[in-house]
Amino acid sequence: MTLYDKLLDDDDVGPFFDDVDMPKLIDHQTKFVSSLMGGPASFTDTHIENAHKHLTIYDGHFDKLKGLVSETLGEFGVDEQDIDTVLAAFEMRRSLLVEG
Repeated sequence: MTLYDKLLDDDDVGPFFDDVDMPKLIDHQTKFVSSLMGGPASFTDTHIENAHKHLTIYDGHFDKLKGLVSETLGEFGVDEQDIDTVLAAFEMRRSLLVEG
């Protein structure tokens, strides 16, 4: 099962994706994770914040996302150190996404 299948099926974070153009989101997320791993794409904190400012995201939602990302990367054989790098980069941006 892919990350997006898991996200869409999840009762906590799934509703955030109800009206989202999934192919566009997948493209953006692929570029974002690539940038976290030193790839050619880059996303500014302002870009990330603006893309999510209309959503009411709480710590529980953010933690669920991180858990699903970790689980999915592990299922695809991504090295634990690389998973930790991705999750740390997500964590550094928590305040851009999470309410209050």
